[in-house]
Amino acid sequence: MTNPPDFKRRTIVKALAASSLIPLLGSNLIGCSNSSNNSNNGGGSGVDSVPANFNHGVASGDPLTDRVILWTRVTPVEDGDVVVAWQVAADADFADIVAEGDGVTTADVDYTVKVDAQELQPGTAYYYRFMTGDNTSPTGRTRTLPSGTVAAASFAVVSCSNYPAGFFNVYAELAKQDLDAVLHLGDYLYEYSASGYASDRAEELGRVVEPANEIISLSDYRTRYAQYRGDSDLQSAHAAHPFIVVWDDHEIANDSWENGAQNHNPATEGTYAERRMAAIQAWYEWLPVRPPASMDDIIYRRFQYGDLLDLLMLDTRHVGRNEQLQYSDFATGGIIDVDSARAAATDSNRTIMGSDQLGWLRGQLTDSTARWQVLGQQVLMSRYHIPSPMLEALDPGISPVLDLGKGTAALLAAVDAKGKAPEDRTEEEQALLDSAIPYNLDAWDGYSAERDEILEFAQQMGSRLIALAGDTHNAWTSQLRTSDGKIAGVEFGCTSVSSPGFDGPDLLGPANAGLFGPLVTGLIDDLVYANLAGRGYLHLAFSADDVTATHRFITTVDSREYVVNEAATKSFVVNRADLLVS
Repeated sequence: MTNPPDFKRRTIVKALAASSLIPLLGSNLIGCSNSSNNSNNGGGSGVDSVPANFNHGVASGDPLTDRVILWTRVTPVEDGDVVVAWQVAADADFADIVAEGDGVTTADVDYTVKVDAQELQPGTAYYYRFMTGDNTSPTGRTRTLPSGTVAAASFAVVSCSNYPAGFFNVYAELAKQDLDAVLHLGDYLYEYSASGYASDRAEELGRVVEPANEIISLSDYRTRYAQYRGDSDLQSAHAAHPFIVVWDDHEIANDSWENGAQNHNPATEGTYAERRMAAIQAWYEWLPVRPPASMDDIIYRRFQYGDLLDLLMLDTRHVGRNEQLQYSDFATGGIIDVDSARAAATDSNRTIMGSDQLGWLRGQLTDSTARWQVLGQQVLMSRYHIPSPMLEALDPGISPVLDLGKGTAALLAAVDAKGKAPEDRTEEEQALLDSAIPYNLDAWDGYSAERDEILEFAQQMGSRLIALAGDTHNAWTSQLRTSDGKIAGVEFGCTSVSSPGFDGPDLLGPANAGLFGPLVTGLIDDLVYANLAGRGYLHLAFSADDVTATHRFITTVDSREYVVNEAATKSFVVNRADLLVS
């Protein structure tokens, strides 16, 4: 038996009304034991229940060695309380029921239901279902964490599932796989209006978002979650595997930070604190995440797969992040002041995690005795520096019109110069290479001092570090190094479920994305692989001595008819002894 995930106490937002929000985050928890009448709300006996249907499937998540969160949502045929019973069994026919209970859900929690099913066995597959009246939910399958000596574990890693951008074929593919868990690194949904980002084909595909406005209120977020969770492919993936999730920015608003977001205007949309409160409440209602005891328990947590790996799920988006830097603040006449931009990005006072979470992470790395230490987080950690003329041509904050010709010419010139010995380069070629700055200040490159501190600490501790990232809608493999060049681990960035990447029509387009991917690997020192033109997921297979990471892609999100793009599949192996990726 294990303890719940190790949380570090911290207040997520100073202005957030934690005392009123916290009870709501756990108020849809109806049962937390294996006895039939030990629900948080006293069970369903004596309650006049209205009929309801199961329109949003089932889900499980946050597995521990002895328990797992189970989730569903009922749709009542009329307003009123709904009594919901639940069962966990060792077999799909429910002949061997090992835990059960019941409780009541109401409109106060959007008719969502959570159960913390306990007294289960480690490393064991279970089946679960819910019942209300004469209706029974689909059956879900889940798995508890193993304990002791563990020989192997496998995961699918996903992020960035945008409903109007295309069909969730990646989720359909995940439902077919044999996995211990699905790791979702955020952007589970998007906040934009029906005319917003990646909605060009939404009407054609029958995937226009609800509500039509940008989501701001609690009702808005709930409606959007209900639409996403009505998708049959997402339901299939949730029913097949436990999910371990963190949020990124779009669960609230684009390019969020601790006290605001790029896509939030207080003058027209109210206070950011109120919007975030609504978004967090809906997130906890609709996702299979164990409710926190307080706002100090909010999201970063550890999952232990026996002696094989410690999975450390982080929040690099909301709990401590300083506001993102913008290259437009360092540019005059379309030219970036490289020295000023570098000085700002490397400022030791900048934080992406906050001091409390940083201390928690250092403690976890210190205490971990597992073979591998895995960081499940939102944004790219490695150094992705490109020549400033490329950014000047491609950054919409600097160049109002995307100048692909200029950007491509700068890339080709830089790759050519990189391939020469330093003594053979012209002054202009060397100057081009010397102008390299981070391509994405929203990632760890915009908070590089904290990134370097973590990598140095992990290297000194002898951690066998595997960092995971989402956010970019593209696939990456990079060697993680300290600032003085020591190997600290490997990073794998997964592509998106449906959101367009650099191959999108508003960015490089498919042809240029196919060109840029291989070229940037020759330009960026630690970058081993980049695929800028595909939707899919990352598969991870851990053993005691190595981890195999495979970038897998599907052929399309524009139709439900798809196949796996075998030609694009790319695998890498990381040996525990030297942490070199090959």
